[in-house]
Amino acid sequence: VQLQASGGGLVRAGDSLKLSCVASGPNFSRYTMGWFRQSPGKEREFVAAISWTGNSRDYAESVKGRFTISRDTSENTIYLQMDSLKPEDTALYYCARRRTSLQPPARGPSLYAWGQGTLVTVSS
Repeated sequence: VQLQASGGGLVRAGDSLKLSCVASGPNFSRYTMGWFRQSPGKEREFVAAISWTGNSRDYAESVKGRFTISRDTSENTIYLQMDSLKPEDTALYYCARRRTSLQPPARGPSLYAWGQGTLVTVSS
């Protein structure tokens, strides 16, 4: 699978940004998808995940209530709507697909296959 993330940029604290990720390859609708992020000097961390049906979502505590993950199966695309951004949200954001189909959202990075990242920078 190829995953192409886009939508990153430089914004101010309190602003919003929407990331997109287009997945190539078959059976997009059978896979849980997720977003992870990595800041300089830190490990890659879970941000959000959405089940293959779209009915189940999971969020890291640090973004709960501010970020919303969604998917459009007809477009093979997932989104991450980020509101009330904070400087600590600054990171390279990665789109990911669970390695195994028909599995629920999970937080472990090793459970996912990765795409390219898109950089989000939030100034104070």
